[in-house]
Amino acid sequence: MNTIKVHFLGASGTVTGSKFYLETPELNIMVDCGMFQGLKELRVLNWEPLPIDASKIDVVLLTHGHLDHTGYLPRLVKEGFNSDIIGTAPTLAITKIILLDSAKIHEEQAEQANKEGYSKHEKALPFYTLKEAEKTIKLFQFTEKEEWIILSKNIRFKYKCNGHIIGSTFITLEIFGKIFVFSGDIGRQNDLLLAPPERPKKADYLFIESTYGGKLHPKEKVADILASLIHKTINEKGNLIIPSFAVERMQSLMYQLWLLFKSNQIPNIPIFIDSPMGNNVLSVFEQFPDWHKLTKKEYHAMCNHFTIISSYADTWKTIDDPRPKIVIAGSGMVTGGRVLTYLKQLIDVPTTNILIVGYQAEGTRGRQLLEGAHELKIFEKYYPVKAKIEHLESLSAHADQRELLQWLKEIKNIPEGVFLIHGEPSSLDTFKVKIRDTYGWQGHIPKLNEIQELII
Repeated sequence: MNTIKVHFLGASGTVTGSKFYLETPELNIMVDCGMFQGLKELRVLNWEPLPIDASKIDVVLLTHGHLDHTGYLPRLVKEGFNSDIIGTAPTLAITKIILLDSAKIHEEQAEQANKEGYSKHEKALPFYTLKEAEKTIKLFQFTEKEEWIILSKNIRFKYKCNGHIIGSTFITLEIFGKIFVFSGDIGRQNDLLLAPPERPKKADYLFIESTYGGKLHPKEKVADILASLIHKTINEKGNLIIPSFAVERMQSLMYQLWLLFKSNQIPNIPIFIDSPMGNNVLSVFEQFPDWHKLTKKEYHAMCNHFTIISSYADTWKTIDDPRPKIVIAGSGMVTGGRVLTYLKQLIDVPTTNILIVGYQAEGTRGRQLLEGAHELKIFEKYYPVKAKIEHLESLSAHADQRELLQWLKEIKNIPEGVFLIHGEPSSLDTFKVKIRDTYGWQGHIPKLNEIQELII
């Protein structure tokens, strides 16, 4: 008999901060290592030391490169972790981009807070620095998908694609003969750029994301909605601003808009891509053609259709450009990035349209806009919202309830433990009931910092 302790250090009772720590007789394993985002009560948790000894972690396994799955890595290293961080090659490429970009933003925000004196602390410090991010990146070790990787005598794991973003996987972790499945974030069945998610065949212990566990994505005609909104922007001589996640959503939006132009559904309106991180992610698509559907020819034709902004000076030139235009800028939940510069200047203009795509966590500006906020707080100042807010939920990179249930369909055994993670309370509760009614499996919703002892 062997005892496995599972520590739920994030994405437990909430969507963000994915961190799961497994203590086994042979190895200590961390699955994902993300930052909390959204509500302040969650964000402050990032600054608290983990309730485990980071120096005793033998390996970190990453499901994919998003910040809420990787953004805590430099802090983990700072707390004493000094071993391998394993992911697929595209995942590690994305993680490198995100960590370096985030470190730069952390440093800039701390500098601005100290300069303008709005920090509540004597001196604002960055969450982590560029130097700390670079130290973390040196620990990266990539591995192939579909191959069993031996970690110790009785522990091995395998990555399988699950859509969502380029490089994204779910993890099958075999420990003393028992199968632990970590879903990561599961993608869509009919993604424009990525193949459908693969599915697990067996799971003794299942850790399943529940972001949209209580909802179905609407059956929207995305091309028609986008085309209508663009024609409206042109007629009003206004601006269409699309806050976008730099990874996958930005590239999917570019592809959608390029297809609309190619099929003569929209005119050749200026389209600006303003996200240094998003630009770097584009290079990952070029570097790993086997991980997406675009041909090399399509990729280059698509990129040539857009004006890619690199310098902050060009951001201001774009704002001052009087032509009707489309701007796609980071970040997707309007929590930071270049999009804030556009919103500060244009959110109080009635001819501005803001299109929200993808999931918006509680406490983010994106969520506030969807809920009808009449003003938005950006860097300690309030800006009246006179722009029109639109929402395209079906562009989300997350599977909805129906797709999540389909993902579980090929599991032939009855899992001994089903843990619902990565969801807001209402989604978790709804999905728990749906899993029970559909498959007869009893689920459990772990609380943050809960420890489960599994005897195997």
